[in-house]
Amino acid sequence: MEMLENGLPEAFVEKMRCLLGAEAETFLESLCGERRFGIRLNPLKGLDSLPESFAQLEKIPWAAEGYYYEEALRPGKNPLHEAGLYYIQEPSAMAAAEALGPQPGERILDLCAAPGGKSTHIAGKMRQQGLLVCNEIHPARAKILAQNIERLGIANAVVTNEEPKALCPVFAGFFDGILVDAPCSGEGMFRKDKEAAGEWSPERVNACAARQDAILACAAGLLQPGGRLVYSTCTFSPEENERTVAHFLKTHPDFTAVRPDCSVWFESGRPSWAGEPGFAEEIARTVRIWPHKAGGEGHFLALFVKKEAVAAPHDQKEKRGKKPAGERKREAESVAEFLAFGRDALKEPEALMRGRRPVLFGENLYLLPEETPPLAGLRVPRPGLHVGTRKKGRFEPSHALALFLKQTEALRTLELGTGEEAERYLRGETIGGVPAGDGKKGWALVTFAGCSAGWVKAADGVCKNHYPKGLRRV
Repeated sequence: MEMLENGLPEAFVEKMRCLLGAEAETFLESLCGERRFGIRLNPLKGLDSLPESFAQLEKIPWAAEGYYYEEALRPGKNPLHEAGLYYIQEPSAMAAAEALGPQPGERILDLCAAPGGKSTHIAGKMRQQGLLVCNEIHPARAKILAQNIERLGIANAVVTNEEPKALCPVFAGFFDGILVDAPCSGEGMFRKDKEAAGEWSPERVNACAARQDAILACAAGLLQPGGRLVYSTCTFSPEENERTVAHFLKTHPDFTAVRPDCSVWFESGRPSWAGEPGFAEEIARTVRIWPHKAGGEGHFLALFVKKEAVAAPHDQKEKRGKKPAGERKREAESVAEFLAFGRDALKEPEALMRGRRPVLFGENLYLLPEETPPLAGLRVPRPGLHVGTRKKGRFEPSHALALFLKQTEALRTLELGTGEEAERYLRGETIGGVPAGDGKKGWALVTFAGCSAGWVKAADGVCKNHYPKGLRRV
């Protein structure tokens, strides 16, 4: 692919000049200019605002918890990042979850979820209530997705590692809302990721469009009547945006496109680019985010609603079946061990069980949202909240449980601030001091500026560090 001096593919530049006319030069200049950076506060951590060091950040207008930051701030180096207080996310990408508008108690699917920016945004709006299924087809990316779900302390999410069509037998007509952040040609990321420009080609655009059609068709069958479906890309290509929307509406007459609330901040899609004259009104309800007009990279959004129909309620409980006696016994023992740990370390351990059901995978105990259907036959890297592991007659709490808990839920806490003491903890060093709380030795929840970050085990004025070895800083 022939590249120009500005690092953009020549065929792409010619295409955008043809599409945008007099506006093209301003647009192309923006792809070679400075970009803006964003972070999003995680409301699940129980803190209402970012710390003082972030106090002067500018709000992102279309994202309730979003803020712009300057690159020099380096929020990824702050201990509060490891504690899950915020997620570093490109500003325009925050519009997708805002368009979907998930609510507590709903059943939501993020179909193409890695690395987890949009999943964690959705989870924050669900407030640990309902069921969030986060799917990713690539195993390595599914692992990263699961790690980000854990870091942000999310309890109501199940991570699956499947092709979209593999979810259909389990989740047909199941979800209230679905986000399809589709794999695309990535033109909107040319300013952010220079390698994306080198991978671009017209053939890739067409291949992505065909794949997007298939993914959307699968998503349509997973949504219940009256449900919402958001389709998003990070590309400018009409083949992957307006034309994909027109094709979907043509092949799925039970859906209609509606204007998302966040659209007030952006331009509408271009009906003349759709190639289907019958859908101009609905294409005009879609959203285009242009980097030379908004404080973010290039994105496209469409919000569909599935028309109401008479349908039987979706209920998977009857399909669960009865577990073998040996499995039930081991599961009951693991729950008893967890509750014994909880009575020593937590104020209300039984509260964690409400609305969740225990599942034992090997020696690892998870709590799944009660409405989770049977997942047999699916690859599930993270089946709910991992609370801990059975180890020779004792129960060891998980790092995921620590990140899920709030400071007020632990009997003993060790506050380390966000300076050198926190850095020492993240390096895995032994920490001195006596945890605040009931004065007993045992498990204590580590906090950074009130934000839960991990475990120590306290005894005789010394706190043994239990920050996971694979996460430690060097």
